Amino acid sequence: MFSKLRAPFRRSTTDEPGTTVTMTAPVDATNPEKAVESGVAPTSNSDSDEEHPETTEDQAGTHEVEAITATWSKASLIAVFINIWFLYFVNAFQVEILSTLIPYLTSDWDSHSLLNVIYVVSDCCTAAVFIPLAKMMDVWGRAEGFGFMAIISTLGLIIMAACHNLPTFCAGYVFYNVGFSGITFCVDTLTADASQLRNRALAYAFTSSPYIISAFAGPKAGEDALGMSMRWAFGAFAIIFPVVAAPLFCILKYNTHKALKEGRLVREKSGRTVMQSIWYWIMEFDLIGVLLFSAGLVVFFLPYDIASMAPDGWGTGYIIAMIVVGFSMIVFFAIWEYYFAQAPMLKLGYLVDRTVVGACLLDATYQVCYYCWDSYFTSFLQVVNDLSVADAGYVNNTFDVVSGVLLLFIGWLISRTGRFKWLLYWAVPLYIFAQGLMIYFRRPNQSVGYLVMCQVFISIAGSVFILVQQLAVEAAVDHRHVAATLALLNVVGTVSDSIGYTISGAIWTNTFEKGLARYLPASALPDLEDIYDDIDTQLSYPVGSETRLAIQKAYGYAQTRMLAAGTGLFVLAFIWMFMIRNIDLRKKKQVHGTVW
Repeated sequence: MFSKLRAPFRRSTTDEPGTTVTMTAPVDATNPEKAVESGVAPTSNSDSDEEHPETTEDQAGTHEVEAITATWSKASLIAVFINIWFLYFVNAFQVEILSTLIPYLTSDWDSHSLLNVIYVVSDCCTAAVFIPLAKMMDVWGRAEGFGFMAIISTLGLIIMAACHNLPTFCAGYVFYNVGFSGITFCVDTLTADASQLRNRALAYAFTSSPYIISAFAGPKAGEDALGMSMRWAFGAFAIIFPVVAAPLFCILKYNTHKALKEGRLVREKSGRTVMQSIWYWIMEFDLIGVLLFSAGLVVFFLPYDIASMAPDGWGTGYIIAMIVVGFSMIVFFAIWEYYFAQAPMLKLGYLVDRTVVGACLLDATYQVCYYCWDSYFTSFLQVVNDLSVADAGYVNNTFDVVSGVLLLFIGWLISRTGRFKWLLYWAVPLYIFAQGLMIYFRRPNQSVGYLVMCQVFISIAGSVFILVQQLAVEAAVDHRHVAATLALLNVVGTVSDSIGYTISGAIWTNTFEKGLARYLPASALPDLEDIYDDIDTQLSYPVGSETRLAIQKAYGYAQTRMLAAGTGLFVLAFIWMFMIRNIDLRKKKQVHGTVW
Protein backbone atom coordinates (compact mmCIF):
# COMPACT_ATOMS: atom_id res chain seq x y z
CA MET A 1 0.00 0.00 0.00
CA PHE A 2 2.73 2.46 0.94
CA SER A 3 4.66 1.87 -2.27
CA LYS A 4 1.62 2.85 -4.32
CA LEU A 5 1.06 6.00 -2.32
CA ARG A 6 4.67 7.15 -2.29
CA ALA A 7 4.88 8.26 -5.92
CA PRO A 8 2.56 11.31 -5.80
CA PHE A 9 4.58 12.84 -2.98
CA ARG A 10 8.11 12.62 -4.37
CA ARG A 11 9.88 13.13 -7.66
CA SER A 12 12.37 10.30 -7.37
CA THR A 13 13.26 7.58 -4.93
CA THR A 14 16.38 6.55 -3.10
CA ASP A 15 14.84 3.60 -1.32
CA GLU A 16 17.51 1.31 -2.74
CA PRO A 17 20.35 1.15 -0.21
CA GLY A 18 23.92 1.97 -1.14
CA THR A 19 25.08 -1.43 0.01
CA THR A 20 22.61 -4.12 -0.89
CA VAL A 21 21.92 -6.65 1.81
CA THR A 22 19.66 -9.58 1.08
CA MET A 23 18.42 -12.28 3.40
CA THR A 24 18.25 -15.87 2.39
CA ALA A 25 15.02 -17.77 2.84
CA PRO A 26 14.40 -18.81 6.45
CA VAL A 27 15.49 -22.26 7.51
CA ASP A 28 12.64 -24.74 7.61
CA ALA A 29 11.64 -24.55 11.26
CA THR A 30 9.32 -27.55 10.94
CA ASN A 31 12.41 -29.71 11.37
CA PRO A 32 13.49 -29.10 15.00
CA GLU A 33 16.94 -30.66 14.58
CA LYS A 34 17.72 -28.60 11.52
CA ALA A 35 16.40 -25.50 13.25
CA VAL A 36 18.58 -26.03 16.30
CA GLU A 37 21.66 -26.55 14.14
CA SER A 38 21.04 -23.31 12.28
CA GLY A 39 20.27 -21.29 15.40
CA VAL A 40 16.65 -20.64 14.47
CA ALA A 41 13.91 -21.29 16.98
CA PRO A 42 11.12 -23.69 16.03
CA THR A 43 7.91 -22.31 14.61
CA SER A 44 6.24 -22.34 18.01
CA ASN A 45 8.68 -19.64 19.16
CA SER A 46 8.21 -17.52 16.06
CA ASP A 47 5.79 -14.71 15.56
CA SER A 48 4.94 -15.76 12.06
CA ASP A 49 3.03 -18.61 10.52
CA GLU A 50 3.85 -17.49 7.03
CA GLU A 51 7.07 -16.97 5.13
CA HIS A 52 8.36 -13.44 5.03
CA PRO A 53 7.94 -11.98 1.54
CA GLU A 54 11.24 -10.79 0.12
CA THR A 55 10.82 -7.53 -1.79
CA THR A 56 13.25 -4.95 -3.06
CA GLU A 57 11.49 -2.36 -0.92
CA ASP A 58 12.95 -3.85 2.25
CA GLN A 59 16.12 -1.94 3.11
CA ALA A 60 19.39 -3.39 4.27
CA GLY A 61 18.85 -2.70 7.97
CA THR A 62 15.52 -4.51 7.97
CA HIS A 63 17.03 -7.52 6.19
CA GLU A 64 19.93 -7.48 8.62
CA VAL A 65 17.87 -7.46 11.81
CA GLU A 66 15.62 -10.22 10.46
CA ALA A 67 18.71 -12.27 9.70
CA ILE A 68 20.01 -11.57 13.20
CA THR A 69 16.81 -12.74 14.90
CA ALA A 70 16.86 -15.84 12.70
CA THR A 71 20.46 -16.50 13.67
CA TRP A 72 20.94 -15.65 17.32
CA SER A 73 20.27 -17.96 20.22
CA LYS A 74 17.90 -17.48 23.12
CA ALA A 75 20.93 -16.53 25.21
CA SER A 76 21.67 -13.65 22.86
CA LEU A 77 18.03 -12.56 22.98
CA ILE A 78 18.08 -12.56 26.78
CA ALA A 79 21.42 -10.71 26.80
CA VAL A 80 19.97 -8.00 24.55
CA PHE A 81 17.01 -7.35 26.83
CA ILE A 82 19.21 -7.35 29.94
CA ASN A 83 21.58 -4.86 28.30
CA ILE A 84 18.66 -2.64 27.26
CA TRP A 85 17.47 -2.74 30.87
CA PHE A 86 20.87 -1.53 32.10
CA LEU A 87 20.92 1.20 29.45
CA TYR A 88 17.59 2.50 30.73
CA PHE A 89 18.89 2.19 34.29
CA VAL A 90 21.93 4.38 33.60
CA ASN A 91 19.87 6.85 31.59
CA ALA A 92 17.25 7.04 34.35
CA PHE A 93 19.86 8.01 36.93
CA GLN A 94 21.45 10.53 34.59
CA VAL A 95 18.06 12.15 33.88
CA GLU A 96 17.31 12.38 37.60
CA ILE A 97 20.62 14.04 38.41
CA LEU A 98 20.43 16.38 35.45
CA SER A 99 16.85 17.48 36.18
CA THR A 100 17.94 18.25 39.75
CA LEU A 101 21.02 20.20 38.71
CA ILE A 102 19.65 22.27 35.81
CA PRO A 103 17.61 24.76 37.92
CA TYR A 104 20.68 25.43 40.08
CA LEU A 105 23.11 25.58 37.16
CA THR A 106 20.96 28.12 35.33
CA SER A 107 20.53 30.07 38.57
CA ASP A 108 24.32 30.24 38.94
CA TRP A 109 24.33 32.08 35.63
CA ASP A 110 21.27 34.20 36.63
CA SER A 111 19.15 32.38 34.06
CA HIS A 112 16.65 30.27 36.01
CA SER A 113 13.79 31.59 33.89
CA LEU A 114 15.56 30.41 30.72
CA LEU A 115 14.92 26.73 31.55
CA ASN A 116 12.36 26.48 28.76
CA VAL A 117 14.78 28.00 26.25
CA ILE A 118 17.20 25.11 26.83
CA TYR A 119 14.42 22.55 26.51
CA VAL A 120 12.94 24.14 23.36
CA VAL A 121 16.29 24.28 21.53
CA SER A 122 17.20 20.69 22.41
CA ASP A 123 13.77 19.31 21.54
CA CYS A 124 13.68 21.09 18.18
CA CYS A 125 17.08 19.66 17.25
CA THR A 126 16.07 16.22 18.52
CA ALA A 127 12.85 16.22 16.49
CA ALA A 128 14.84 16.63 13.29
CA VAL A 129 17.04 13.61 14.04
CA PHE A 130 14.49 10.79 14.35
CA ILE A 131 13.64 10.36 10.66
CA PRO A 132 17.29 10.39 9.46
CA LEU A 133 18.13 8.03 12.32
CA ALA A 134 15.34 5.67 11.24
CA LYS A 135 16.77 5.78 7.71
CA MET A 136 20.25 5.09 9.06
CA MET A 137 18.98 2.01 10.91
CA ASP A 138 17.01 0.84 7.86
CA VAL A 139 19.86 1.43 5.42
CA TRP A 140 23.01 0.68 7.45
CA GLY A 141 21.70 -1.35 10.39
CA ARG A 142 20.47 -1.16 13.98
CA ALA A 143 23.97 -1.42 15.45
CA GLU A 144 25.29 1.50 13.39
CA GLY A 145 22.43 3.79 14.40
CA PHE A 146 22.80 2.85 18.05
CA GLY A 147 26.58 3.31 18.00
CA PHE A 148 26.34 6.75 16.39
CA MET A 149 23.83 7.97 18.99
CA ALA A 150 26.01 6.58 21.80
CA ILE A 151 28.92 8.69 20.55
CA ILE A 152 26.73 11.82 20.33
CA SER A 153 25.36 11.39 23.87
CA THR A 154 28.82 10.76 25.33
CA LEU A 155 30.09 13.90 23.60
CA GLY A 156 27.24 15.87 25.17
CA LEU A 157 28.12 14.61 28.64
CA ILE A 158 31.76 15.58 28.13
CA ILE A 159 30.82 19.10 26.99
CA MET A 160 28.52 19.60 29.99
CA ALA A 161 31.26 18.37 32.33
CA ALA A 162 33.71 20.89 30.87
CA CYS A 163 31.39 23.90 30.47
CA HIS A 164 31.98 27.29 32.12
CA ASN A 165 28.96 29.25 30.87
CA LEU A 166 25.35 28.87 29.80
CA PRO A 167 25.92 28.77 25.98
CA THR A 168 28.41 25.91 26.33
CA PHE A 169 26.08 24.06 28.68
CA CYS A 170 23.21 24.51 26.21
CA ALA A 171 25.36 23.07 23.41
CA GLY A 172 26.28 20.09 25.57
CA TYR A 173 22.67 19.57 26.59
CA VAL A 174 21.57 19.57 22.94
CA PHE A 175 24.12 16.84 22.11
CA TYR A 176 23.10 14.93 25.24
CA ASN A 177 19.36 15.16 24.53
CA VAL A 178 19.75 14.28 20.86
CA GLY A 179 21.99 11.33 21.73
CA PHE A 180 19.93 9.84 24.54
CA SER A 181 16.63 10.43 22.73
CA GLY A 182 18.17 8.69 19.72
CA ILE A 183 19.35 5.79 21.88
CA THR A 184 15.86 5.42 23.35
CA PHE A 185 14.45 5.35 19.82
CA CYS A 186 17.05 2.76 18.74
CA VAL A 187 16.36 0.41 21.63
CA ASP A 188 12.58 0.85 21.23
CA THR A 189 12.96 -0.17 17.58
CA LEU A 190 15.19 -3.09 18.55
CA THR A 191 12.63 -4.13 21.18
CA ALA A 192 10.01 -4.16 18.40
CA ASP A 193 12.36 -6.24 16.21
CA ALA A 194 12.90 -8.80 18.99
CA SER A 195 9.36 -9.27 20.30
CA GLN A 196 6.04 -10.51 19.04
CA LEU A 197 3.43 -7.81 18.69
CA ARG A 198 1.21 -9.33 21.38
CA ASN A 199 4.14 -9.37 23.86
CA ARG A 200 5.57 -5.99 22.90
CA ALA A 201 3.77 -4.03 25.61
CA LEU A 202 5.24 -6.38 28.21
CA ALA A 203 8.68 -6.03 26.60
CA TYR A 204 8.46 -2.21 26.75
CA ALA A 205 7.26 -2.40 30.35
CA PHE A 206 10.23 -4.59 31.29
CA THR A 207 12.85 -2.37 29.65
CA SER A 208 11.32 0.72 31.29
CA SER A 209 11.17 -0.81 34.78
CA PRO A 210 14.53 0.70 35.93
CA TYR A 211 12.70 4.00 36.41
CA ILE A 212 11.05 2.46 39.48
CA ILE A 213 14.50 2.25 41.10
CA SER A 214 15.72 5.66 39.93
CA ALA A 215 12.52 7.29 41.16
CA PHE A 216 13.65 6.60 44.73
CA ALA A 217 17.43 6.67 44.43
CA GLY A 218 17.74 9.36 41.75
CA PRO A 219 16.53 12.43 43.71
CA LYS A 220 18.87 11.62 46.60
CA ALA A 221 21.74 11.18 44.15
CA GLY A 222 20.83 14.52 42.59
CA GLU A 223 20.77 16.20 45.98
CA ASP A 224 24.19 14.75 46.81
CA ALA A 225 25.49 15.96 43.44
CA LEU A 226 24.70 19.53 44.50
CA GLY A 227 27.25 19.19 47.29
CA MET A 228 30.02 17.89 45.04
CA SER A 229 31.63 19.11 41.85
CA MET A 230 28.85 19.30 39.30
CA ARG A 231 31.41 18.51 36.62
CA TRP A 232 31.84 15.03 38.05
CA ALA A 233 28.07 14.54 38.03
CA PHE A 234 28.33 14.61 34.22
CA GLY A 235 31.91 13.37 33.87
CA ALA A 236 31.17 10.14 35.75
CA PHE A 237 28.40 9.24 33.33
CA ALA A 238 30.63 10.11 30.37
CA ILE A 239 32.75 7.17 31.59
CA ILE A 240 29.96 4.85 32.75
CA PHE A 241 27.66 5.13 29.76
CA PRO A 242 30.03 3.91 26.99
CA VAL A 243 30.92 0.89 29.15
CA VAL A 244 27.23 -0.02 29.51
CA ALA A 245 26.40 0.67 25.84
CA ALA A 246 29.28 -1.30 24.32
CA PRO A 247 27.91 -4.85 24.99
CA LEU A 248 24.68 -4.24 23.03
CA PHE A 249 26.63 -2.93 20.05
CA CYS A 250 28.96 -5.94 20.21
CA ILE A 251 26.07 -8.43 20.43
CA LEU A 252 24.44 -6.95 17.33
CA LYS A 253 27.68 -6.88 15.34
CA TYR A 254 28.63 -10.41 16.42
CA ASN A 255 25.30 -11.82 15.28
CA THR A 256 25.48 -9.83 12.04
CA HIS A 257 28.85 -11.47 11.35
CA LYS A 258 27.35 -14.83 12.28
CA ALA A 259 24.48 -14.30 9.82
CA LEU A 260 26.95 -13.39 7.07
CA LYS A 261 29.03 -16.46 7.84
CA GLU A 262 25.96 -18.71 7.67
CA GLY A 263 24.95 -17.18 4.35
CA ARG A 264 21.80 -15.50 5.61
CA LEU A 265 23.11 -12.10 4.53
CA VAL A 266 24.74 -11.27 1.22
CA ARG A 267 26.33 -7.85 0.74
CA GLU A 268 27.09 -6.34 -2.63
CA LYS A 269 29.08 -3.20 -3.32
CA SER A 270 27.19 -0.18 -4.64
CA GLY A 271 29.69 0.67 -7.38
CA ARG A 272 29.51 4.42 -6.68
CA THR A 273 32.50 6.74 -6.49
CA VAL A 274 33.32 8.61 -3.26
CA MET A 275 31.68 11.85 -4.44
CA GLN A 276 28.65 9.95 -5.73
CA SER A 277 28.33 8.24 -2.34
CA ILE A 278 28.58 11.54 -0.45
CA TRP A 279 25.86 13.10 -2.57
CA TYR A 280 23.75 9.96 -2.34
CA TRP A 281 23.82 9.95 1.47
CA ILE A 282 23.16 13.69 1.67
CA MET A 283 19.97 13.13 -0.29
CA GLU A 284 19.12 9.80 1.37
CA PHE A 285 19.24 11.33 4.85
CA ASP A 286 17.62 14.55 3.60
CA LEU A 287 20.20 16.75 5.33
CA ILE A 288 18.78 19.89 3.74
CA GLY A 289 15.34 19.09 5.12
CA VAL A 290 16.85 18.29 8.54
CA LEU A 291 18.58 21.68 8.72
CA LEU A 292 15.50 23.61 7.57
CA PHE A 293 13.27 21.71 9.98
CA SER A 294 15.40 21.99 13.12
CA ALA A 295 16.56 25.58 12.54
CA GLY A 296 13.06 26.72 11.60
CA LEU A 297 11.52 25.24 14.75
CA VAL A 298 14.19 26.74 17.01
CA VAL A 299 14.01 30.22 15.49
CA PHE A 300 10.19 30.19 15.49
CA PHE A 301 9.64 28.93 19.04
CA LEU A 302 12.37 30.80 20.92
CA PRO A 303 10.78 34.30 20.80
CA TYR A 304 7.89 33.09 22.96
CA ASP A 305 10.37 32.35 25.77
CA ILE A 306 12.63 35.39 25.47
CA ALA A 307 10.21 38.14 24.41
CA SER A 308 9.76 39.39 27.97
CA MET A 309 13.52 40.00 28.21
CA ALA A 310 13.72 41.94 24.94
CA PRO A 311 14.04 45.77 25.19
CA ASP A 312 10.61 46.45 23.65
CA GLY A 313 8.96 43.11 24.34
CA TRP A 314 7.06 41.70 21.38
CA GLY A 315 7.74 44.91 19.47
CA THR A 316 11.49 44.34 19.45
CA GLY A 317 12.91 44.02 15.96
CA TYR A 318 14.80 40.76 16.45
CA ILE A 319 11.77 39.11 18.09
CA ILE A 320 9.61 39.91 15.06
CA ALA A 321 12.41 38.87 12.70
CA MET A 322 12.87 35.50 14.46
CA ILE A 323 9.18 34.67 14.16
CA VAL A 324 9.09 35.65 10.46
CA VAL A 325 12.34 33.87 9.58
CA GLY A 326 11.41 30.75 11.57
CA PHE A 327 7.98 30.51 9.97
CA SER A 328 9.52 31.05 6.52
CA MET A 329 12.02 28.24 7.09
CA ILE A 330 9.22 25.87 8.08
CA VAL A 331 7.35 26.83 4.88
CA PHE A 332 10.53 26.29 2.82
CA PHE A 333 10.93 22.92 4.55
CA ALA A 334 7.42 21.91 3.45
CA ILE A 335 8.13 23.04 -0.14
CA TRP A 336 11.45 21.18 -0.18
CA GLU A 337 9.87 17.99 1.15
CA TYR A 338 6.95 18.09 -1.30
CA TYR A 339 8.76 19.04 -4.52
CA PHE A 340 12.49 18.39 -4.24
CA ALA A 341 13.41 15.88 -1.50
CA GLN A 342 14.39 12.51 -2.94
CA ALA A 343 13.86 10.81 0.44
CA PRO A 344 11.37 13.01 2.38
CA MET A 345 11.58 13.17 6.16
CA LEU A 346 7.85 12.67 6.56
CA LYS A 347 6.36 10.13 4.16
CA LEU A 348 2.80 11.24 3.70
CA GLY A 349 1.74 7.70 2.84
CA TYR A 350 1.71 6.87 6.55
CA LEU A 351 -0.86 9.57 7.16
CA VAL A 352 -3.56 7.73 5.22
CA ASP A 353 -3.85 5.26 8.09
CA ARG A 354 -6.25 6.64 10.68
CA THR A 355 -4.64 4.61 13.48
CA VAL A 356 -1.24 6.19 12.82
CA VAL A 357 -2.80 9.65 12.57
CA GLY A 358 -4.89 9.14 15.71
CA ALA A 359 -1.93 7.87 17.75
CA CYS A 360 0.29 10.75 16.61
CA LEU A 361 -2.37 13.36 17.40
CA LEU A 362 -3.01 11.77 20.80
CA ASP A 363 0.72 11.87 21.50
CA ALA A 364 0.92 15.51 20.38
CA THR A 365 -1.98 16.54 22.60
CA TYR A 366 -0.62 14.65 25.60
CA GLN A 367 2.90 16.06 25.26
CA VAL A 368 1.72 19.65 24.80
CA CYS A 369 -0.59 19.45 27.80
CA TYR A 370 1.97 17.77 30.06
CA TYR A 371 4.83 20.12 29.32
CA CYS A 372 2.62 23.17 29.72
CA TRP A 373 3.25 22.87 33.47
CA ASP A 374 5.98 20.31 34.16
CA SER A 375 9.23 22.28 33.75
CA TYR A 376 8.82 24.43 36.88
CA PHE A 377 7.13 21.78 39.04
CA THR A 378 10.16 20.84 41.17
CA SER A 379 10.94 24.53 41.70
CA PHE A 380 7.33 25.01 42.80
CA LEU A 381 7.60 22.16 45.32
CA GLN A 382 10.77 23.58 46.84
CA VAL A 383 9.65 27.22 47.01
CA VAL A 384 5.93 26.86 47.76
CA ASN A 385 5.78 23.57 49.69
CA ASP A 386 9.22 23.93 51.29
CA LEU A 387 10.37 20.46 50.20
CA SER A 388 14.01 19.51 49.98
CA VAL A 389 15.58 18.79 46.61
CA ALA A 390 15.24 15.04 47.21
CA ASP A 391 11.64 15.22 48.44
CA ALA A 392 10.64 17.38 45.46
CA GLY A 393 12.23 14.78 43.23
CA TYR A 394 10.26 12.00 44.90
CA VAL A 395 6.96 13.81 44.27
CA ASN A 396 7.92 14.59 40.70
CA ASN A 397 8.90 10.94 40.15
CA THR A 398 5.48 9.62 41.07
CA PHE A 399 5.01 8.97 37.36
CA ASP A 400 8.05 6.67 37.17
CA VAL A 401 6.96 4.56 40.16
CA VAL A 402 3.32 4.24 39.16
CA SER A 403 3.97 3.66 35.47
CA GLY A 404 6.77 1.17 36.14
CA VAL A 405 4.49 -1.07 38.20
CA LEU A 406 1.30 -0.46 36.24
CA LEU A 407 2.79 -1.09 32.80
CA LEU A 408 3.94 -4.58 33.77
CA PHE A 409 0.35 -5.44 34.65
CA ILE A 410 -1.09 -3.69 31.58
CA GLY A 411 1.50 -5.39 29.36
CA TRP A 412 0.42 -8.75 30.72
CA LEU A 413 -3.25 -7.93 30.08
CA ILE A 414 -2.53 -6.89 26.49
CA SER A 415 -0.50 -10.06 25.98
CA ARG A 416 -3.46 -12.14 27.18
CA THR A 417 -6.25 -10.27 25.40
CA GLY A 418 -4.43 -8.97 22.31
CA ARG A 419 -6.34 -5.65 22.59
CA PHE A 420 -5.21 -2.22 23.71
CA LYS A 421 -7.78 0.40 22.64
CA TRP A 422 -10.08 -0.28 25.61
CA LEU A 423 -7.45 1.27 27.88
CA LEU A 424 -8.07 4.70 26.35
CA TYR A 425 -11.76 4.71 27.26
CA TRP A 426 -10.93 5.24 30.93
CA ALA A 427 -7.44 6.78 30.67
CA VAL A 428 -8.52 9.92 28.76
CA PRO A 429 -11.29 10.97 31.22
CA LEU A 430 -9.04 10.13 34.18
CA TYR A 431 -6.26 12.37 32.87
CA ILE A 432 -8.57 15.35 32.36
CA PHE A 433 -10.04 14.83 35.83
CA ALA A 434 -6.60 14.63 37.49
CA GLN A 435 -5.15 17.63 35.71
CA GLY A 436 -8.28 19.61 36.50
CA LEU A 437 -7.79 18.80 40.19
CA MET A 438 -4.22 20.06 39.94
CA ILE A 439 -5.52 23.51 39.00
CA TYR A 440 -7.02 23.76 42.46
CA PHE A 441 -4.23 22.13 44.45
CA ARG A 442 -1.23 23.72 42.68
CA ARG A 443 -1.22 26.86 44.79
CA PRO A 444 0.02 27.96 48.24
CA ASN A 445 -1.36 26.49 51.48
CA GLN A 446 -2.31 23.15 49.92
CA SER A 447 -1.23 19.76 51.24
CA VAL A 448 1.53 17.93 49.38
CA GLY A 449 -0.56 14.78 49.78
CA TYR A 450 -3.18 16.13 47.40
CA LEU A 451 -0.48 16.93 44.86
CA VAL A 452 0.80 13.36 45.12
CA MET A 453 -2.76 12.05 44.68
CA CYS A 454 -3.16 14.07 41.47
CA GLN A 455 0.26 12.89 40.28
CA VAL A 456 -0.80 9.27 40.80
CA PHE A 457 -3.93 9.76 38.67
CA ILE A 458 -1.93 11.58 35.97
CA SER A 459 0.69 8.82 36.03
CA ILE A 460 -1.85 6.03 35.60
CA ALA A 461 -3.41 7.69 32.56
CA GLY A 462 -0.17 9.03 31.07
CA SER A 463 1.62 5.70 31.16
CA VAL A 464 -1.28 4.14 29.25
CA PHE A 465 -1.04 6.83 26.56
CA ILE A 466 2.67 6.27 26.00
CA LEU A 467 2.29 2.51 25.67
CA VAL A 468 -0.86 2.52 23.53
CA GLN A 469 0.55 5.09 21.10
CA GLN A 470 3.61 2.95 20.38
CA LEU A 471 1.58 -0.23 19.97
CA ALA A 472 -0.94 1.49 17.70
CA VAL A 473 1.58 2.82 15.17
CA GLU A 474 3.53 -0.46 15.15
CA ALA A 475 0.42 -2.60 14.72
CA ALA A 476 -0.82 -0.44 11.84
CA VAL A 477 2.18 -1.20 9.56
CA ASP A 478 4.40 -4.12 8.56
CA HIS A 479 7.88 -4.76 9.94
CA ARG A 480 9.83 -2.80 7.34
CA HIS A 481 7.93 0.37 8.28
CA VAL A 482 8.14 0.03 12.07
CA ALA A 483 11.26 2.20 12.43
CA ALA A 484 9.82 4.90 10.17
CA THR A 485 6.45 5.08 11.92
CA LEU A 486 8.08 5.07 15.35
CA ALA A 487 10.27 7.92 14.08
CA LEU A 488 7.17 9.80 12.94
CA LEU A 489 5.59 9.32 16.37
CA ASN A 490 8.78 10.57 18.03
CA VAL A 491 8.98 13.60 15.74
CA VAL A 492 5.40 14.56 16.54
CA GLY A 493 5.92 13.99 20.26
CA THR A 494 9.19 15.91 20.44
CA VAL A 495 7.87 18.87 18.46
CA SER A 496 4.88 18.84 20.79
CA ASP A 497 7.27 18.91 23.76
CA SER A 498 8.69 22.11 22.29
CA ILE A 499 5.22 23.55 21.82
CA GLY A 500 4.36 22.67 25.41
CA TYR A 501 7.56 24.23 26.71
CA THR A 502 6.90 27.29 24.55
CA ILE A 503 3.40 27.69 25.97
CA SER A 504 4.80 27.14 29.45
CA GLY A 505 7.55 29.68 28.89
CA ALA A 506 5.16 32.23 27.43
CA ILE A 507 2.78 31.88 30.39
CA TRP A 508 5.66 31.92 32.88
CA THR A 509 7.31 35.05 31.49
CA ASN A 510 3.99 36.86 31.31
CA THR A 511 2.66 35.84 34.73
CA PHE A 512 5.41 35.04 37.23
CA GLU A 513 7.26 38.33 36.95
CA LYS A 514 4.01 40.28 36.96
CA GLY A 515 2.89 38.26 39.97
CA LEU A 516 6.09 39.16 41.79
CA ALA A 517 5.61 42.83 40.98
CA ARG A 518 2.06 42.60 42.29
CA TYR A 519 2.66 40.65 45.51
CA LEU A 520 6.19 41.55 46.67
CA PRO A 521 6.44 44.03 49.52
CA ALA A 522 7.99 47.39 48.69
CA SER A 523 11.21 46.45 50.50
CA ALA A 524 11.80 43.49 48.16
CA LEU A 525 10.92 45.16 44.85
CA PRO A 526 14.54 46.25 44.17
CA ASP A 527 15.48 42.55 44.18
CA LEU A 528 12.70 41.53 41.79
CA GLU A 529 15.04 40.56 38.93
CA ASP A 530 17.24 38.45 41.21
CA ILE A 531 14.18 36.68 42.61
CA TYR A 532 12.83 36.08 39.11
CA ASP A 533 16.10 34.61 37.79
CA ASP A 534 17.50 32.68 40.77
CA ILE A 535 15.88 29.85 42.71
CA ASP A 536 18.54 30.15 45.44
CA THR A 537 17.42 33.75 46.02
CA GLN A 538 13.80 32.59 46.20
CA LEU A 539 14.71 29.95 48.79
CA SER A 540 16.85 32.36 50.81
CA TYR A 541 13.80 34.11 52.25
CA PRO A 542 12.50 32.42 55.44
CA VAL A 543 9.32 30.38 55.22
CA GLY A 544 6.40 32.47 56.44
CA SER A 545 8.12 35.81 55.74
CA GLU A 546 6.22 38.41 53.76
CA THR A 547 8.56 38.12 50.79
CA ARG A 548 8.47 34.29 50.70
CA LEU A 549 4.65 34.34 50.85
CA ALA A 550 4.61 36.80 47.95
CA ILE A 551 6.89 34.54 45.90
CA GLN A 552 4.63 31.58 46.64
CA LYS A 553 1.57 33.53 45.49
CA ALA A 554 3.37 34.41 42.25
CA TYR A 555 4.18 30.73 41.68
CA GLY A 556 0.55 29.78 42.26
CA TYR A 557 -0.62 32.56 39.93
CA ALA A 558 1.58 31.22 37.11
CA GLN A 559 1.07 27.49 37.72
CA THR A 560 -2.72 27.55 37.75
CA ARG A 561 -2.71 29.24 34.33
CA MET A 562 -0.26 26.71 32.93
CA LEU A 563 -2.46 23.85 34.13
CA ALA A 564 -5.63 25.48 32.85
CA ALA A 565 -4.13 25.76 29.36
CA GLY A 566 -3.07 22.11 29.40
CA THR A 567 -6.40 20.84 30.71
CA GLY A 568 -8.40 22.75 28.12
CA LEU A 569 -6.29 21.46 25.23
CA PHE A 570 -6.55 17.83 26.30
CA VAL A 571 -10.26 17.69 25.51
CA LEU A 572 -9.12 17.07 21.92
CA ALA A 573 -7.95 13.61 23.02
CA PHE A 574 -11.56 12.38 22.92
CA ILE A 575 -11.52 12.86 19.15
CA TRP A 576 -8.15 11.17 18.55
CA MET A 577 -9.13 8.22 20.75
CA PHE A 578 -11.90 7.15 18.37
CA MET A 579 -9.62 7.36 15.32
CA ILE A 580 -7.48 4.46 16.55
CA ARG A 581 -8.61 1.03 15.31
CA ASN A 582 -9.17 -1.82 17.76
CA ILE A 583 -6.50 -4.13 16.28
CA ASP A 584 -6.19 -7.69 17.55
CA LEU A 585 -2.46 -8.09 18.18
CA ARG A 586 -2.75 -11.87 18.35
CA LYS A 587 -3.66 -12.02 14.65
CA LYS A 588 -1.01 -9.55 13.47
CA LYS A 589 2.17 -11.32 12.32
CA GLN A 590 5.18 -9.04 12.07
CA VAL A 591 8.56 -10.46 13.21
CA HIS A 592 10.37 -13.75 12.71
CA GLY A 593 13.01 -15.92 14.29
CA THR A 594 13.94 -16.22 17.94
CA VAL A 595 11.90 -13.44 19.55
CA TRP A 596 10.10 -12.82 22.81
